[in-house]
Amino acid sequence: MDLQDQLKNLFPDHEPEHTDDSDSAKENLWLQDDPIICKYEKRKGKPITILEGYTGATEDFKKLAKELKTKLSVGGSFKDDKIIIQGDYRDKIMSILKDKGFNVKRVGG
Repeated sequence: MDLQDQLKNLFPDHEPEHTDDSDSAKENLWLQDDPIICKYEKRKGKPITILEGYTGATEDFKKLAKELKTKLSVGGSFKDDKIIIQGDYRDKIMSILKDKGFNVKRVGG
């Protein structure tokens, strides 16, 4: 018995809502001609990955930052039109962005 069956037993009158808008919202990111620059740095002795060079809307870049952080299960932030990811995940980030259709350029190391 999976979770859906258990929920149906607990709430027999409930009809689940089907929202497919979340997938389409992620795919509506603005793709650009110039590549996104993926850099590696060390700050205070700890490795970080920096993404910069996105020319689209700031909200799209924030959505992309959140999606990358959740897929990689790492922390990070969005500051000054840059995505800062904790750790050296250049290869994984570049493959995720290429799958989405972005041009990515690796800088440093």
